[in-house]
Amino acid sequence: MRIAMTLLMAGLLTSLGCSNTGTQVTSAASLTNSDLQQMVQSKLTSDPQLAQVEVSADADQNQVTLSGSVASEQARSDAVDMAKAAHANLQVVDKIDVKPPEVSRSDYTADMARETREKAKALGDKIGQSLDDAWIYTKIETKLAGNSTTPALKINVDVARNVVTLRGDVDSAAAKQEAEQIAKDTDGVKAVRNLINVKA
Repeated sequence: MRIAMTLLMAGLLTSLGCSNTGTQVTSAASLTNSDLQQMVQSKLTSDPQLAQVEVSADADQNQVTLSGSVASEQARSDAVDMAKAAHANLQVVDKIDVKPPEVSRSDYTADMARETREKAKALGDKIGQSLDDAWIYTKIETKLAGNSTTPALKINVDVARNVVTLRGDVDSAAAKQEAEQIAKDTDGVKAVRNLINVKA
């Protein structure tokens, strides 16, 4: 009788343990969109550079979409990595724009211009002697690097007397046109000569 009672109790405890485990699985699976969004957002806000990244979540698909803008490609990459680390097997859709901060003309110094000229020379670019030319070059290079359509490493930028000349080879007419538009829209530019070749 005691053996039968002991077996009955063991069976009851085992079945209670199983049903308890089932409850935990169910509660883990019932992650809401808000829960998932907060998990990712709390990871991102730990880095001040990423605090402005917006998160929308779809818990059913185990997916989040990141949007907004950051100052560099590295910051964008960090945001994606941090989001992926927030939850197991999380799918991350990256819609983040890279928009480096611009230096105003009044904040642009002779030392900055000297560094810019050295960098430009190493890349095969040419910059005139004025502060304006170096400042314009810096802004255009920054915009090209932050634009996914324009392959910044394939485009040479020359600036002399506020006139910009674009050279190099790109893969599409759209990239050539986008590079020209970026230069034209840059404050301080008087004219743009687009000598970029589109490779067939």
